[in-house]
Amino acid sequence: MTEPRLTAERRRALAMLATAGRNGAPQALLSAHGFDASMIAELVNRGLATLMAEKVRAGGKLIAVAKVRITEAGQDALAERAPIRVGGRRLII
Repeated sequence: MTEPRLTAERRRALAMLATAGRNGAPQALLSAHGFDASMIAELVNRGLATLMAEKVRAGGKLIAVAKVRITEAGQDALAERAPIRVGGRRLII
């Protein structure tokens, strides 16, 4: 059984993670862009992203920040092209 194709919202989240680079994106930033925690968790559970807790210093205090990074599988899923149908035939272009 194959994994379901990415929705436009999940593709948009992966694209944002891909542009975030090696440091990833803080979960708070993803939430600010409209990506809820359950959608991020789904990407992590499917192996398309990782979630790491890090401590950063802000205002002289250490705070915990959750950072989300795209995985190689996430990069591959983002690179896939959506199939189109022509005359009932499925074509990938």
